[in-house]
Amino acid sequence: MSPHTSSRIPPGQLDQLPDRDPEETAEWAESLDAVVRAAGPGRARLLLARLLEHGAHHGLDLPPVTRTPYVNTVPTAAEPAYPGDLALEERITAYNRWNAAAMVTRASRFGLGGHMATYASAAWLYEVGFEHFFRGRADGGPGDQIYFQGHASPGVYARAFLEGRLTVDQLDRFRREVGGGGLPSYPHPRSSGGFWEFPTVSMGLGPLAAVYQARFNRYLHHRGIKDTSRSRVWAFLGDGEMDEPEATAALTLAAREGLDNLVFVINCNLQRLDGPVRGNGRVVQELEGVFAGAGWHVVKALWGRDWDDLFARDHDGELIRRLERTPDGQFQTYSAAAGAYIRDNLLGGSPDLRDVAAHLADARLAEVVGFSRAGHEPRKVHAAYRAAVDHRGGPSVVLVQTVKGWTLGPGFEARNANHQMKKLRQDEFRVMRDRLDLPVSDADLAGELPPYLHPGPDSPEARYLADRRRALGGPVPARRTAFTPLPEPPALTSAPFAALLEGSGKQEIATTMAFVRLAKDLMRDPVVGRRWVPIVPDEARTFGMESMFPTAGIYSPHGQTYDAVDRELLLSYREAVDGQILNEGITEAGAVASFTAAATAYATHGEPMIPFYVFYSMFGWQRVADQLWALADQMGRGFLIGATAGRTTMTGEGLQHADGHSQLIASTNPACVSYDPAFAYEIAVVVREGLRRMLTATPEHPTGEDVFYYLTVYNEPLPQPAMPGIGAAEGILRGMHCCAPVADAEADAELLASGTAVRWALEAQRLLAEDWDVRAQVWSVTSWTELRREALAAGEDQVPYVTAALADATGPVVAVSDWMRTVPDQIAPWVRQEWTSLGTDGFGLSDTRAATRTHFAVDAPSIVIRTLRMLARRGRVRPGAPEEAMRRYGRSSG
Repeated sequence: MSPHTSSRIPPGQLDQLPDRDPEETAEWAESLDAVVRAAGPGRARLLLARLLEHGAHHGLDLPPVTRTPYVNTVPTAAEPAYPGDLALEERITAYNRWNAAAMVTRASRFGLGGHMATYASAAWLYEVGFEHFFRGRADGGPGDQIYFQGHASPGVYARAFLEGRLTVDQLDRFRREVGGGGLPSYPHPRSSGGFWEFPTVSMGLGPLAAVYQARFNRYLHHRGIKDTSRSRVWAFLGDGEMDEPEATAALTLAAREGLDNLVFVINCNLQRLDGPVRGNGRVVQELEGVFAGAGWHVVKALWGRDWDDLFARDHDGELIRRLERTPDGQFQTYSAAAGAYIRDNLLGGSPDLRDVAAHLADARLAEVVGFSRAGHEPRKVHAAYRAAVDHRGGPSVVLVQTVKGWTLGPGFEARNANHQMKKLRQDEFRVMRDRLDLPVSDADLAGELPPYLHPGPDSPEARYLADRRRALGGPVPARRTAFTPLPEPPALTSAPFAALLEGSGKQEIATTMAFVRLAKDLMRDPVVGRRWVPIVPDEARTFGMESMFPTAGIYSPHGQTYDAVDRELLLSYREAVDGQILNEGITEAGAVASFTAAATAYATHGEPMIPFYVFYSMFGWQRVADQLWALADQMGRGFLIGATAGRTTMTGEGLQHADGHSQLIASTNPACVSYDPAFAYEIAVVVREGLRRMLTATPEHPTGEDVFYYLTVYNEPLPQPAMPGIGAAEGILRGMHCCAPVADAEADAELLASGTAVRWALEAQRLLAEDWDVRAQVWSVTSWTELRREALAAGEDQVPYVTAALADATGPVVAVSDWMRTVPDQIAPWVRQEWTSLGTDGFGLSDTRAATRTHFAVDAPSIVIRTLRMLARRGRVRPGAPEEAMRRYGRSSG
């Protein structure tokens, strides 16, 4: 596709607009024709670009220019004065480069590996930020949030070593975490001991999270919770990473909400993990079009100062046009090519173009074309960053061109394999030493391992580092957990929990609605209520959340600039600058990113928030499990609510709406505390305990526990019973309680059920008693996963809770749920009685609830038949009872 194709206006489209002076319009077109004929298309493009630029000065509302000349946005003559001691910063960066390479090389002796080439290309992108832009929070300010590129972690560790934040022993434990004291391979907050803030190495999630973090910062500010006006979010990304769909999924959100507190820095070294990002294309122009088209301010930093002379000699712009037509795969080749090759290929075919570089020897030409990139020059990087942070009204992206592996030597630089190259040889360290002018002798390099270098704690470099970080608010990255824990939630027997404990009488209420009612009441609390953050991707009305719209309001930085179509209704749609609800639209990924920002605000901003994200359970864990793993890494806290849960409760919706496995996926996340409550009172107990654990102070956890909760709730309206007694709370929290015991007799069987299946078990209990004279006891299993985890954690001398709870049972155990059988089967090893389970394995399908439950054999008659089969083997019922039950209940199999 031509690079101009996307900006063409379809024929006839402009004919629909009124033209008061067609003759003048024709004259303008004729003038352009004349320029093309006389001076060529290059001159015509320049004139049109100048006109667009001039029109912008007049405030004309013009369409965005998505492709600008292939030059630096900030020319050399317009660069601001560099604010630091460049000589010192160059020495600091040289030390960082060396120590990053040494750390990875030393780790390679254990077969652990690591990555060198990414940081080598991006060292100045980080150093300029550390010295002049990245704000910390040690001074009490809001600080910046910085999403470091995962593969660049060795360089960030190396810099922290120079600052005195890490020791030689810690560097030598890079990727060796067993036993404690090691450094994680990538930014992993949970295992870094307060070093990292944001997990980013699952590529694509960093940019998505950064957008929503910047938006959440504004949310906190607009709601009066914290002044974040001086806080900026930086996301450092690779050009190859931008192929991840999540990486560009929220660009338009950032633009339409005017997030000028957000800066993306994309390291365009033109390489991904195994080769060029766009071998036959040009990724810089492509990304410029994507971001400019989405409404971002684009700053390009492509060429180093050595190119200035070449461009000045190129009077008709042919060199720039040749560069912007050169595919990235070829340009990567130029970075590793000899001067003669460059002269014949890049400059060949045009005598004028050859004259541009005629004064350069081949070696010098290879050096300029191969390595003179803006990303390797601090003045260029600083100018680009300054242009980005000074921009107002919208987000900025800095597209910086570099060479992957720069300064690591000819064997690394611009090579396809450099991402997988885990160490340098001694001779390669010597080349690097000479290139960086570092104080390392040949004797120092004679050993098996390269040494770490540090100029000393009292050296000019160390003092400069300390002074700059002190001026910018303290160390970065650094995760701080300093906040005032929230008050203990009200007692279960008091409002608003008591209303759910009392039951609903004859009124039918779905557990989804029970949770929403509880949340609404908690949001009214005069102290803690404003800290609740309701998040919904769309279909709030499906979950009964529309009643929150008029009171809490939907957050919008622009307020509401229109008359809502339902403005005369009691439950009208209301957007507000200080709105509390984050209504994300149809984007589960965006909603989880918002949830993560809110769930980690206790650490990021020292402000504990209580997010609850309500979603179709099928479109939760299955779709965004990677993000939820990152949430656990970042130690987020809050409530995920999987609504319309279960395989059979979504009547008529079919295969892709029927969730029978999210509880199983949730069980794989160690930080997730998952529950499948059957009754409203169970929800009350679980939510209160979640608030206590996550956000209040206890002796074991003075700043709360690093867990988050997943509750599956159902859309099936049913009468809600009262809680059988306050003593049931312990069983609810531990994972099971007897909700329908057998009175004054020994039970013949134990029915264990969770969620909506408890109702089927209760009906089966009635049928067994009335039709077969069988006494069955019903247990509500609120969490199969918590029961399993407790059993696994129990020592040899301890009896697991599930075993103890069933200790007096003499009959068989039948477990049933609206999940696949693997979910209840989690606890089978700790049940001493005969065990069987029923579940909804397989794909969901469209039909009524009754029909699908019969299909999966999980309804009450199916439970009865399975129970009778087990009892018949024991001689408790006659042998023909199961087959008789099948005929009675109209079943051909059971």
